[in-house]
Amino acid sequence: MNSIDFVTLEVADTAAAARFYSTAFGLDPSQVRLRASEAPTTGFRGFTLSLVVSQPGNVDALFGAAREAGATVLKPASKSLWGYGGVVQAPDGTIWQIATSAKKDTGPVTRAIDEIVLLLGVENVKASKQFYDEQGLTVGKSFGGKYVEFATGPGTVKLSLYKRRALAKVAGVPADGGGSHRIVLSGATSPFSDPDGFVWETTAAVPQAG
Repeated sequence: MNSIDFVTLEVADTAAAARFYSTAFGLDPSQVRLRASEAPTTGFRGFTLSLVVSQPGNVDALFGAAREAGATVLKPASKSLWGYGGVVQAPDGTIWQIATSAKKDTGPVTRAIDEIVLLLGVENVKASKQFYDEQGLTVGKSFGGKYVEFATGPGTVKLSLYKRRALAKVAGVPADGGGSHRIVLSGATSPFSDPDGFVWETTAAVPQAG
């Protein structure tokens, strides 16, 4: 295994979720899929998904479309030292960061997404880094026990690790939560669960919601 081929969000209403993601983000269903689940879950689910774009105008376009489609604003889009971005929560409960490292627009505004990044909130970044290294992932960037980013190929979902409480703070929500993560990762050669309970399935094992 060397990448995430796609993620599957487990939602109570697949039709409603599909409408939201199509309307708000125009997401490629080959990368973000949906399936029905009523698995109990409370509070912060321990992860966020990030949409990385090329300029602030694109952040605003996606942010506005998400809000109009029914998303809850957790952090309004604003400037920061690293760029520009904000955080929304989809009606199904998934938290999405929309961000760019650019400080100003350099072209026509679009809703084009350059990269999808999955950030897992983990209790021990170093231990999780070692675990995923042993599964075959290659570390791209590492900042001690705070943050790890794995190298991934084009067309795949990038995986990053962050301290759970720090990730919740970035998302603008309390860190407490339990039950199902309501996300399944695909790309492994055989099924497994990581130290924080995130589940991986083989790529062929996850059907796409119709």
